[in-house]
Amino acid sequence: MENDKTRILLAEDDKNLGAILKSYLEAKGFPTTLCVNGQEAFDMFSKEEFDFCIVDVMMPIKDGFTLAKDIRNIDRKIPILFLTAKSLQQDKLKGFEVGADDYLTKPFNMDELLMRIRAILRRLDDNSITGGKDNIFQVGSMTFDFNRQVLKSGDKEDKLTSKEAWLLKILVENVNEVVDRSVALNRIWKDDSYFNARSMDVYITKLRKYLKSDPSVELINVHGIGFKLVISG
Repeated sequence: MENDKTRILLAEDDKNLGAILKSYLEAKGFPTTLCVNGQEAFDMFSKEEFDFCIVDVMMPIKDGFTLAKDIRNIDRKIPILFLTAKSLQQDKLKGFEVGADDYLTKPFNMDELLMRIRAILRRLDDNSITGGKDNIFQVGSMTFDFNRQVLKSGDKEDKLTSKEAWLLKILVENVNEVVDRSVALNRIWKDDSYFNARSMDVYITKLRKYLKSDPSVELINVHGIGFKLVISG
């Protein structure tokens, strides 16, 4: 994805920082729309087209976590990077629970922000979904359409995020076999660090919720190794 095609929604209530970030990002080739609170950002996202979101956690009217949830209800795929003064592990995990792709703690270096944006965009390019019937899988009584990032059970459809879809695809391709944690981390996150491993655990928990509609399907932990998608019957 080229810079000049990547439109960024920036939600930052610190007007000075927001103006600096907007100026910097646009100088690097990213058209950027600045909003100073979460509600304004959501209203803008609802009526305009964006390719990337940078969201401050602590904002008036609508905080960053709530904004991210609302954005995810509209678009499950768009990358979201959180900016926050908080550095507590549980806050970071909460960010990933609502669908964050990355997390940057203030104060931060502008070049680091740019590197993280580009890294996320590269992952999206690497993980670009191609067509083909081989990307539709039967998971027990459910149908997993990787191209559309949808898991269907009867009349119910769950829309997955990009990471959820890729993680489920790896598990389905290795059904009834153990998937090593480091393999999944390096393939999807490009890094098997402890922090990314904790992030993956969040996505595994979410996949279990999606899969629980079929009792013949179980996603289990294999202690010290990884995960196994077990389909019985």
